[in-house]
Amino acid sequence: MQLRYNFRVYPDASQRRALANAFGCARVVWNDCLRDRREAHAAGLPYVKSAELSRLRITQAKRTEERAWLADVSAVVLQQSLRDLDTAYKNFFDSVKGKRQGRRMGPPRYKSKKDSRQSIRLNTNAFCLQDNGTVYVAKVGNLRVKWSRRLPAAPTSLTVTKDSSGRYFVSFVVDTEPDILPGLETDVGIDLGLSAFAVLSDGTKISAPRFLRRAEKKLKRLQRELSRKVKGSKNRAKARIKVARQHAKVADRRRDFHHRASTQIIRDSQAVYVEDLAVSGLGRTRLAKSVHDAGWSQFVGMLEYKAAKHGRTFAKVDRAFPSSRVCWACGFRDGPKPLHVREWTCGECGTVHDRDHNAARNVLFEGRRIVAAGRAETQNACGALVRRAHVPAQRGEAGSPRKGHSTQAGIPGP
Repeated sequence: MQLRYNFRVYPDASQRRALANAFGCARVVWNDCLRDRREAHAAGLPYVKSAELSRLRITQAKRTEERAWLADVSAVVLQQSLRDLDTAYKNFFDSVKGKRQGRRMGPPRYKSKKDSRQSIRLNTNAFCLQDNGTVYVAKVGNLRVKWSRRLPAAPTSLTVTKDSSGRYFVSFVVDTEPDILPGLETDVGIDLGLSAFAVLSDGTKISAPRFLRRAEKKLKRLQRELSRKVKGSKNRAKARIKVARQHAKVADRRRDFHHRASTQIIRDSQAVYVEDLAVSGLGRTRLAKSVHDAGWSQFVGMLEYKAAKHGRTFAKVDRAFPSSRVCWACGFRDGPKPLHVREWTCGECGTVHDRDHNAARNVLFEGRRIVAAGRAETQNACGALVRRAHVPAQRGEAGSPRKGHSTQAGIPGP
């Protein structure tokens, strides 16, 4: 399986300029190749092949006066940018034809130097891990890395990223074997919510930290200061960086919370079942800010790939399953309940239910049934059978085959 390891890097002034050139050259190659394909499509011409684009927009473009600066960066950066464009087109075509599951993808779009995220991708021919703990990137130099863990194997590709707050990161993609944990006899159903972030079927409640709500006061002040700056001024650029850094802190805290909670659940349970929520739909309601602050999709994605990594069972219960309407004790199906109803009494057996705990236990029972039956069908609130949504694969970055021995596993250095 492929795993991604992210580390913070601290380039010096000359390295930041070299990275800025690399970001710009990769963006120009992407836009030039995309423009050629769009113009060919508009003119009714055949799809322009990658080999032709590589010859025109990379090899020959370096010999022209207006694109001579493409030779200042590694050729691997330019070739990988073209490969990323090919991957974007393939995903779009597969989505249109129905070969790609999930939300329908749109065609590739032009990139801008004002995008909040700039990145380049390299294979093993353009980077290597040094003995002194740095990472050498072709035509950039040795980047100082803040190592937090060892790499389990030699990386197959490297992505250098600059975020909106001006921070630089390197992301290694590593092919490694699953780390199977000892087997357990416990399984758990999870009900995600807003009043409590998650309620487990054993009664455990994980409180909602609400990182965005807690930082809202400071964010409002920084946004007011930004709005008062003159557009295009240096003070406005400084104020924008302050806002971006505050948002980055919120995102980092949320991600760290998700990692801790998901790791604990995977370690304590042999099987994990969770409800497949319509986050994109809930994000358009009056609860949008709270829904996005909770970050359910990121948390479920972590549960999914960590279950695959550690040999645990993971299943999603369809969002149409009436987990909040069914009594877990007797199976009696009650009517719909508004959100303010947090407790209800079963009209059949008289059991008093906590809404979230009852839903978590129903998710547990339904998840067990799905796994035992070996099929992805469940009943919705109307009693009709619906097919459970397919579990998407963990998003990974495909690297080029390793050639030579220019990289090594672990943290280099003394």
